[in-house]
Amino acid sequence: MAESSFDVVSSVDLQEVKNAIAQAMKEIVTRYDLKGTGSDVVLQGEEITLTSADEFKLKAVRDVLETRLVKRNVPLKAFTYGTIEKALGGTTRQKVTLQKGIPSDKAKEVVKLIKGTKLKVQASIQGDQVRVSGKDKDALQSVIRLLKDTDLGIDMQFTNYR
Repeated sequence: MAESSFDVVSSVDLQEVKNAIAQAMKEIVTRYDLKGTGSDVVLQGEEITLTSADEFKLKAVRDVLETRLVKRNVPLKAFTYGTIEKALGGTTRQKVTLQKGIPSDKAKEVVKLIKGTKLKVQASIQGDQVRVSGKDKDALQSVIRLLKDTDLGIDMQFTNYR
């Protein structure tokens, strides 16, 4: 019987993130409590920068962005929030990093979790993804179910199932 496999990956649809930012900016510009505060959401590569007049308004901007991301089915686990810092002109700023790929420490955690199941599958780290292979497709489905039910603090997708 041939080997079956799938990959555990972590990626974000960048176009959906751009759309969510555009929608959030439209709301920020028209919202009465954020109008004229210099609030801004900017995407540069793999990083989003939130800017506003003070920490309270910055949290409101973050809330607007998160609401738009959820409505566009972008998982919030895919974002890592930096510390809120003072910026020029008395404003506050926060950097948000998009998660691309599974970090090596989380990949090791995934492999350890899979090996702890005693299922007849093999898990190996391949760059920023984890490949799981085995002869029994039911065992592979069990691994997918286990990973979906376990909260590792990262967003995971299961691709290349064959």
